[in-house]
Amino acid sequence: MKLLLAIKDDKAAFIMELLNNFKFVKAKPLTSHKAEVLEGVKQAVEEMKLINAGKLKGTPAKELLDEL
Repeated sequence: MKLLLAIKDDKAAFIMELLNNFKFVKAKPLTSHKAEVLEGVKQAVEEMKLINAGKLKGTPAKELLDEL
């Protein structure tokens, strides 16, 4: 199982040390770029769920291509 945790910067070193003391846990921090990409993907998935539920209007692909 993989988990993503949001930890305050001043507590991150303590949590990383704690997690690394468990032999069954592999912990590594995300780079800021990877965290931004992950957040963007998460937001896109949430928007797709809202579009599929009819709560948000999507933009047709043809319209997006015509803008190029």
